[in-house]
Amino acid sequence: MAAHQLKSLYEDLQRSFNGGPSDLKRCGTLLAQLKMGLIETGLLPPRGEHNLDDLVVARDILEIGAFWSIRTQDVPSFDRYFSQLQNFYTDYSSILPPSKREYPIRGLNLIRLLTQNRIADFHTTLESLPLPADAIADNPYLAHPVNLERWLMEGSYSKVWNAREEAPAEEYKFFVDSLMGTIRNEIASCEEAAYESLPLKDAATLLFFPKQSELLNFAQQRGWQVNPTAGTVTFVKKGEEKIEIPKEKLIAANLAYARELEQIV
Repeated sequence: MAAHQLKSLYEDLQRSFNGGPSDLKRCGTLLAQLKMGLIETGLLPPRGEHNLDDLVVARDILEIGAFWSIRTQDVPSFDRYFSQLQNFYTDYSSILPPSKREYPIRGLNLIRLLTQNRIADFHTTLESLPLPADAIADNPYLAHPVNLERWLMEGSYSKVWNAREEAPAEEYKFFVDSLMGTIRNEIASCEEAAYESLPLKDAATLLFFPKQSELLNFAQQRGWQVNPTAGTVTFVKKGEEKIEIPKEKLIAANLAYARELEQIV
């Protein structure tokens, strides 16, 4: 691909991505073409000698791709873009000017690890950041996932829920929503083990559903019986077998967490 074609596609990508709202379909098409162009010119991964401007453009294309992936809810695509960006964030960090998108993307990667319950990887990645601990605490893009991890370990789920509105970038909300989905299923399993039924209002509060319609959809997915007239939800149990399942889940969860702690230490 000729240099002028690459430049034209890059300018088109910037317009499509930065416009309000972003043209995500157009961005996807342009990103596929631009990545091929970067491969052909030896910029993906970077090989040989390149001028500074070309490296900055290549990094910017991949960063837009990382954000585009989250906006289209394509986590595997985000993983690929983040992996490709590592060359620019590490090998070329001494010659490239700082990128304003680097730490937002690094923060998104940390939250992604949390959503996948990869706690050991989370801590390893955090420790490998080229920043001292006090600088991480002062960086809103990194402090946000650090706080989320602490609140998850504490079981402070209300703080995780409130963190959605405190997200330093819109893309962070996608992963916080994913975390809340996991948390709701954990809470639901405990409710099923501890209660035969609950008032709808109480169930919605415990599960952090601001709208009753959201609770009703969730109840249907879990196979709960809802009585709108009485305003209650009943947790269907299948004899002793149903009672034992939550215990097994709790034991498995505790063992998994213990293994994660061993890896961290």
